[in-house]
Amino acid sequence: MIARNEGMLSLAGKTISHYRIDRELGRGGMATVYLAEDTKHRRRVAVKVMSPDIAAAIGQERFLREIQIAAALNHPHVLALFDSGADEGQLFYVTPYIAGESLRARLDRERQLPLEEALRLTREIASALGYAHQQGLVHRDIKPENVLLADGIALVADFGIAKAMIAPGGDGATQATVTGAGAVLGTPRYMAPEQAGGGDVDGRADLYALACVLFEMLAGRPPFLGATSEAILVQRFTQPPPRLSAACQGIPSWIDAALYRAMSREPADRFPTVSRFAEALGHGSVRQEDLREKSIAVLPFTNTGGASEDDYFSDGITEEIMNALSQLDGLRVAARTSAFAFKGKQEDLRVIGEKLNVKTVLEGSVRKAGNRLRITAQLVDVADGYQLWSERYDRDLTDVFAIQDEIATSIAAKLKIMLSGEREKPVRRGTTNLEAYELFLKGRALQYKRGQMVTQAAECFEKATALDPRYAEALGWMSDSYRLMGTYGIRPPGEVMSRAKELAERAIAIDPEQDEAYATLADVAITYERDAASAFRHWERALALNPAHIRSRCEYAFWGLSCARESFEEAVREVRRATQGDPLNSYAAAMAALVLSCARRFPEAHAEARRAFDLDPDNFTARWILMQTSSWTGDYEGAVAIARSAMLLSGRSPWVLAALGNAHGLAGRTEAAEAVYAEIQARARSEYVQKAMIALAAIGAGRLDEAMTLAEQAADERDAVVIHATSHPSWEPLREHPRFSALRRRLGLA
Repeated sequence: MIARNEGMLSLAGKTISHYRIDRELGRGGMATVYLAEDTKHRRRVAVKVMSPDIAAAIGQERFLREIQIAAALNHPHVLALFDSGADEGQLFYVTPYIAGESLRARLDRERQLPLEEALRLTREIASALGYAHQQGLVHRDIKPENVLLADGIALVADFGIAKAMIAPGGDGATQATVTGAGAVLGTPRYMAPEQAGGGDVDGRADLYALACVLFEMLAGRPPFLGATSEAILVQRFTQPPPRLSAACQGIPSWIDAALYRAMSREPADRFPTVSRFAEALGHGSVRQEDLREKSIAVLPFTNTGGASEDDYFSDGITEEIMNALSQLDGLRVAARTSAFAFKGKQEDLRVIGEKLNVKTVLEGSVRKAGNRLRITAQLVDVADGYQLWSERYDRDLTDVFAIQDEIATSIAAKLKIMLSGEREKPVRRGTTNLEAYELFLKGRALQYKRGQMVTQAAECFEKATALDPRYAEALGWMSDSYRLMGTYGIRPPGEVMSRAKELAERAIAIDPEQDEAYATLADVAITYERDAASAFRHWERALALNPAHIRSRCEYAFWGLSCARESFEEAVREVRRATQGDPLNSYAAAMAALVLSCARRFPEAHAEARRAFDLDPDNFTARWILMQTSSWTGDYEGAVAIARSAMLLSGRSPWVLAALGNAHGLAGRTEAAEAVYAEIQARARSEYVQKAMIALAAIGAGRLDEAMTLAEQAADERDAVVIHATSHPSWEPLREHPRFSALRRRLGLA
C-alpha cells in the first residue's frame, strides 16, 4: 500500500544535484518520478524523489546504504541504478529514462496478455529475481507497477527500496516508523502471506508475488480481490490459492499446476527458487505434450497430376479435410492459412509442429486423371517422425466426398477422439453435384488471392449455384465476392452491395449455420446500410457459429470496434485473438497492424505490418498497411519504396496512390503530393475511382476543404472506405474540419 503523497510540491523546473528537472512522469504513495536532464553526462534520466515523510522515516544513512547495494546489480532485466543522494533533505535515486510503459499500464489497457507473451515476461522477471537472490537481495514488492516494458522487454525496477524500510537488527523500530507514515511493505494484491504477517522473507516471497502477477496477466485480474487491503490479506491466510484454469479457459495443465504451487500459503510448499518456477512453466514451450495431445495440422496436399490448373482441387481437398476434422470434439486443428504457409516448402515436420503448436501432422497427395482419383494420406507424430497411420484411396472422382469422410474418421479413431451427439459423419455436405463442387473449390482458391481475382471467383460461384441452386456454401462465398468488389473499388457499391446481401440471406435460408454469409451481412450493414446495430448482431452470430472465423473477428475489430465504436483497446484485444488463433495468417497480421494504427500504437503496428508482409509479400493488404505504418513511424523513404513495388503489382491501384500521397504530405513534399492528387483525379474522369481514395489524396496535398467535399460525396455514394475517417490515421487532418461532425452523422456514427 502507499503513503499519502498529494501534498508534495512539484519540483518541475528545479535542479537536484546536477539533475535539471523537466516534468513529472508519475506520482505514487512513496515517491514522485521526474524526467530530468543529467547535466554532467548530457542524457535524459528518471529521478525518483522520496516523499518527505517516507524520507524522514527511513533516514538518509540507511536509504543510501541500501540503494548502494541495489546499485551493484548488473543484469539485462534489472533497471540500472545510475546514482542516488540527498539534496536539502530530499532523498532521491536516478535510473535510465525508459520511454516505454509499465506492465500495469499495459494491463490497464489490455487487461489480459497472450499466453506466450505472459510466459516470456515472467521468464524475464524470474531471471532478474534469480540473479538478485543470488546476491542476497530480495525485492519484496514485485507487482506490475514495478515492471517496466522497454520495447516489450521486462525491466524490474525499485530493488532495495523495500529493504531500506526494514528495521535494523530486526527490532521493528524502523518498520514501525515507516508504517506509521502510511506505508505497508509490499502490495496486498501480490504480497506473500509470510510477508503480510511481518515474518522473515526470502526469495520465495518474490516467487509468490511473481506468480500473482502471471495469474493477472492471463486471467485479467489478480488471484485475490477484496474491498479493502485487509480483506485481500485475510483471504491469503484462510483460503487456498485459486486455480487459474477456473478463471481462464484453455490454460495448459502444467501452467495451472505450477501457478498453484507457486502461490502456496506456506513457503516450504512452493518451488525452492524462482528459477525452478520458470522451468516448471515449460519455458513457454509449444513442445509440451499436454497442449498438443489432441492437435493436428493438415498440410496442403501435393498435386501430383502434373496439371497446375488442378492445384485448386488438391487445395480444396485439403481444406475439406480440415473442415471435417474441425467438427470433431476435442481435436484442435491448426488454422488454414497457417497450415498453407508451408505449401511447397520442404520443412522438417518437427519445426512445423513447433510453429503450429500441434502434436500430429497430416500430409498427402492428390492425383486427378480423367474421372479417376488417387489420394494418399499419412498421419505423422511430429516429435519423432513416426507414422501413426497411412492409406491410399483409388476411386472414381464421384467418390471424393466419401474419401474425405473416411480420412477424417480414420484419424479420429487413431487419436481416440469421440464424436459428440448422434453425428455419424464429421462433414456437413454442401452439395452432391461434383461439377458444382469443383467450381466452388476453384472460386474459393481465386477469392483467397483478392484483387481482380474476386471477379473471376464470383463467376465460378455463379456457375456452381446454377448447377445446384441450394449450394449454400457457394452462395455464401459468392455474397462476399460482391461485397469485396464494392469495398475495394472494383465496382461501385450501388451495383453490388444489395446483391451481396441478397445472396447471403439466400445462403442462410438454406443453411442457418453459414458463418461466411453472416460475416458478409455484417460488412454490408456497417459499410453500406450504415446500420451498426445490425452489423454487430451479425458478427456475434458468425463468431458464435465459428469462433475461429478469422475474417469475422478481424472485421469486427476494425469496422465495428475501431471505426464504429472507437473502442480501440477492445479492438486490439479482439484482433490479437485472431493472430493467436492463426499465427501465420498474413491477412490477420495486416488487420492487427491496421487496428493498432487506429489505436495510435504505431511502433507495434509497424512491427505487425512487417510480419504480415514477411509472411506473404504478395498479400496486397499487408503491403498497403506496411507502406502506411512506415509513414506513421517517420520512414517516408521506406513508404515510397513500398509504394513503387505495390503499384507495379496492382497497376497503380488508387489505394496505393492515396497512401503514397499521404506519405508525401507527411514528409512535407507538397509538390509530390499534388502530383499524386492530379493523377488520381485524372483517373477518376475515365474510370471508376472511389471518392474516398480521391479524398485521401486531397488530404495528402493539404486540400482539406476539397477532401471534405469528396468525403461527403463518398458518404452519399455509400463508399465503404469513408467510414475509416472516424479512426484511420490518414484521415486525422480532416477531423478538425467544421463539417466533420455532420459527416459522422451521414455515416450513421453520430
